Amino acid sequence: MKIAYNVFPFLFVVLLFIMNSANAEHNAINDTDVVIQPPQEKTVQIVTACDGRKKVIVEGYYEGEVMPVEKSRQVAQLLMSLMEFCEEEITAKLPESERTIYVSVNGLPFESVRDIEELPLILAHGDKPHTERQQRIWKAEMDRIIGEGYRLFHDPSLGKNGISCDMCHPDASNTHPETYPKFQTQTGKVALLRDMINWCIQNPLEGNVLADDDQRMKALESYIISTRAGKILVPGKH
Repeated sequence: MKIAYNVFPFLFVVLLFIMNSANAEHNAINDTDVVIQPPQEKTVQIVTACDGRKKVIVEGYYEGEVMPVEKSRQVAQLLMSLMEFCEEEITAKLPESERTIYVSVNGLPFESVRDIEELPLILAHGDKPHTERQQRIWKAEMDRIIGEGYRLFHDPSLGKNGISCDMCHPDASNTHPETYPKFQTQTGKVALLRDMINWCIQNPLEGNVLADDDQRMKALESYIISTRAGKILVPGKH
């Protein structure tokens, strides 16, 4: 009887161990069954236009992924269409499996359109004429820079020997801005109008060349071009 009593506690411990192992295994299986996978974010690529105000969200492509030619062309054409709406901030979505375009204008909710022309916008150019006030302001600015160019064209201070541009080209005659760019024998290469203006300043006038972004260069170009208004562009003509 002593032997039986001594064996009983040992068997009890073994039984508890087996039961605990079974429960642990069962819980592990249950935990595996209820694992919740994190939601997968929709794959998108965002392409932004040069003005920074037009964007196309392309679904189905990772950021930086090279899109197929047809998809790239579709995105580029859509961006160019959006760029016509100069004053608006527009985001367009191209769904992965639809032909519909979704468009949000100036932060408003997305609307579906079949064609970009369906956008409820007024074009900055074309459909809505510019106001009379706008046109007066722009003409005044244009006249101002042309007038400054006229003054410089008749001013010998561009050079160092007293010669001014008009002495060789009265009223900007024989300048033919409509024929540029073209090969010029004086420079030995293809030249723009500004290149020949600088050549004249540097040679007949013996002055210093003007930088491309110099306001005096812009004024001189504006004046010379204005004298040939209505002429057909014929680049390369001699």
